[in-house]
Amino acid sequence: MIPSFLVPLMGGTDDDKVRVVQTLLFVEGINTLLQTLFGTRLPTVIGGSYAFMVPIISIIHDTTLLNIEDNHMRFLYTMRAVQGALIVASSIQIILGYSQMWAICTRFFSPLGMIPVIALVGFGLFDKGFPVVGRCVEIGIPMLILFIAFSQYLKNFHTKQLPILERFALIISITVIWAYAHLLTASGAYKHRPELTQLNCRTDKANLISSAPWIKIPYPLQWGAPTFDAGHAFGMMAAVLVSLIESTGSYKAAARLASATPPPAHILSRGIGWQGIGILLDGLFGTLTGSTVSVENVGLLGSTRVGSRRVIQISAGFMIFFSILGKFGALFASIPFTIFAAVYCVLFGIVASVGLSFMQFTNMNSMRNLFIIGVALFLGLSVPEYYREYTAKALHGPAHTRAVWFNDFLNTIFFSSPTVALIVAVLLDNTLDYKDSARDRGMPWWANFRTFKGDSRSEEFYSLPFNLNRFFPPS
Repeated sequence: MIPSFLVPLMGGTDDDKVRVVQTLLFVEGINTLLQTLFGTRLPTVIGGSYAFMVPIISIIHDTTLLNIEDNHMRFLYTMRAVQGALIVASSIQIILGYSQMWAICTRFFSPLGMIPVIALVGFGLFDKGFPVVGRCVEIGIPMLILFIAFSQYLKNFHTKQLPILERFALIISITVIWAYAHLLTASGAYKHRPELTQLNCRTDKANLISSAPWIKIPYPLQWGAPTFDAGHAFGMMAAVLVSLIESTGSYKAAARLASATPPPAHILSRGIGWQGIGILLDGLFGTLTGSTVSVENVGLLGSTRVGSRRVIQISAGFMIFFSILGKFGALFASIPFTIFAAVYCVLFGIVASVGLSFMQFTNMNSMRNLFIIGVALFLGLSVPEYYREYTAKALHGPAHTRAVWFNDFLNTIFFSSPTVALIVAVLLDNTLDYKDSARDRGMPWWANFRTFKGDSRSEEFYSLPFNLNRFFPPS
C-alpha cells in the first residue's frame, strides 16, 4: 500500500514501484528474522510503517526536488533523500535501545497507562478498515463475512484432529474472494465503472505482474548514494519515535496473545535496538519507509491461536523468497486493497481488545483510573482526527511555520493515536495521586515481570539463541 501511494508522487513508474515493493518485502523479511532471533524473540512480523508518511511526503514536496524536470531523476533523488533521512534517524532507536534508556523509560509505564496505548494501536487504524471496504463493497463485505465465519463460527471443524478452518481462515477466505474478484474483473463487471471503483475492485489494476522481473535480488545503495539533509533527518526522527511507541504497544499485545509473560524492560529495549538496525537497513536498501511491528500480524496471533516464533521465521523466509522471485511477489501484491481492509476490521479489533483486557489488572472502580483511561482514549482518537481533517482542507498540518523540520516533527507526533495516548496516559498516571494508587494502577502484578529473573518463564520466552546469554547476560 505504501509504495503504491508514494512512488507515483515521486515521479516513479510501475517498474520503480515493483522494485520498491520487492525491496520492502526483502528487507522486512530480514528484519523479521533478526527480531525473532535476537530482538524481543516474540512471534512478531516487521513491516512498513504509516508513521513515516508525513516526513516522507514533506521530502517529496521539497522545492529543490520538485524542480527536477525529468521524472525518473526526481524519483531517484527523492529516494536518496529519504534514504539519508532514515539512516540518520535510525540512530534514535539504536541509541535508546542498546543503551537501555528505553528500559528506564518503560519503568514509568503501568498496566493502566498501557490500556489506551495498546487499544489505540488497533483502534487508531480505523480509517484503514471499513472506509476502504466501502470503496468496493461487493468484494469487501463477502470477505469480512467469510473470514469471521471461518475463524469463529466454523473453528471447531477438524480434519485429522487439525482445526483447519481456524488455522487457515485467512488464506482460505482470501483465496476464495480473490478468485471471485478475478471472475468479476474477467467478466467485464467493472468495464464502465468509475476509475476509482476499478482501482479498488479490479485484480489487474496494480500493473505489477507485467512489470516485475522473474528474478531480482535487492542490494544496498541500489538507488545510488544517499543524500543527507538536517531538516529531513529531524522530521524523520519524529516518525522513528512514533514507531518506537507503537512497537512497544504491539510487543506487549503480542506477548499476551502468544501466552508469553509481559516482556521485561531489558527485552523491550533490546527489541527496539534491533528495530533501529532494521530502519538502518531500510535506509541502506531504499524501502521508502521505516519499520515497525505489523499490527495485523499481531491480531493474526489471536485469530489463528498460533504463537510460535518458528512459524514467523519460516514466514520471513517466504517473504525473502517471494521478493527475489519478482513475478510471484507481484502476484500477491496484486490482491485488491479492499480484501485486506476487510481483514483489518477483525485483526485491528483483536489487538485493541488486548489493550482493553489489561483493565482486569487495575481497579476500574477508581474514579482516578476511569478519568485517565477515558481522557487518554478520547484525546488519542480526537487529536489525530483533528490533524487529519485540518491537513485534508488546508493541504498542510496545523503546525505550519517557516521551519519545515519543526512542522514535520509536530505533525508526525500528533498524527499517531498511540503516541498521543502514551503522552496523556503516562503523564497523568505518574502525576495524579500516583503514590497512593500503586495497587489501583496494577503495579503489584506488573512488578513480577519488570526484570528478566522476576518470573522463571521469562528465560524460556526471551533467552537469546545459540547460548548467547553467556556473552550478553540479561539484566
